[in-house]
Amino acid sequence: MSQSAEVPIPPDLSRRCGASTAGRDWLASLPRLIRHSLDRWQLELDLGPDALPGNGHGAIVVPVRRRPGGDADADTTIPATSTSTNADTAATTGSAAVLKIAYPHDEALLEPSALALWNGHGAVRLLAFDAKAGALLLERLDAARSLRDAPMELAVPVWGGLVRGLSLVPDGRPEWQEFSHVAARAEQWSDELPERWEQLGRPFPRWLLEAALEVCQTRGAVGRRSGRDVLVHTDLHYLNILSRLPGDGPDGGGREPAADWAAIDPQPMIGEAEFAVAPLLWNRIPELSRADPEQGLRGRCRDFSLAAGLDAEVARQWSLAREVENALSYASKPRHEGDLARSLWVASTLAGRTLPGLAAPHELPAPGQSGS
Repeated sequence: MSQSAEVPIPPDLSRRCGASTAGRDWLASLPRLIRHSLDRWQLELDLGPDALPGNGHGAIVVPVRRRPGGDADADTTIPATSTSTNADTAATTGSAAVLKIAYPHDEALLEPSALALWNGHGAVRLLAFDAKAGALLLERLDAARSLRDAPMELAVPVWGGLVRGLSLVPDGRPEWQEFSHVAARAEQWSDELPERWEQLGRPFPRWLLEAALEVCQTRGAVGRRSGRDVLVHTDLHYLNILSRLPGDGPDGGGREPAADWAAIDPQPMIGEAEFAVAPLLWNRIPELSRADPEQGLRGRCRDFSLAAGLDAEVARQWSLAREVENALSYASKPRHEGDLARSLWVASTLAGRTLPGLAAPHELPAPGQSGS
């Protein structure tokens, strides 16, 4: 496909963003933003005939290659905090990359800072970015091979290895000032969750709300904010971990399972690394043993925590609190009964008192399959 050809917008992205005036305006601006980025970074489209680019909830991801003689503008290359030459070597002429342009929102604004700090270790490499356009030039990963389809005996060590690499300790670099704190979020939940629970007509038993509040009050204490704080990828579920292309990766790949994989879409925060475990527990639920899915869920929390060198009990606590907050969010939306049931099953099971009357775990919808 030539550089001048229009890039088709994935229907799913059009549907999601077309529901608001701001979203429709952004969709209308995408052709211009794509052309601008292709010119600025001397890129060629690498889409096959009739192929659609990738997309997330609020971003388009276009496969590209460097044009001969192309150089990224100095003011849009990776920040000076990076000490590696990965960006220079990975963005050589003809090399595969992806152009990601995100709808402007808080999480998207934080992504380049987190990726720059990780510098390709455990996460996709950031090659260049343009803050004004919301455009990132990224290492190309294998979008067809995520950890979602990997057997658990591989998923556990891969996830654990990635978390070990992603758990950077805060230092003096300015990017750290951009991230919010997990403990502060917990303090906010302590104030907000009871009010939301009342406003929504008490959609689940009080004891489950109180279990989440106990976690928030304990883990959100001011004294918890420094001793174990790291950079946390707060949305590190299976679909947000993609295989690297052969030969890529800071270590060349191959020595450890995690070296061949990279995290995407970080939603970064600062706090206890155990906060990252929860998305693993609300995904791939139908794969739990039908004989004892409750024990299987708790075992999954333990196994992933141990693989990453985390405290399994702290991970259980954070996961309980996150799922109660999710449950209240789903309770406020029409047509999300399945999501609400899934969150209540996970939260109450982690609390040790699985709520009666919910659908069987293997019948619960996966995230994104319920509602609209």
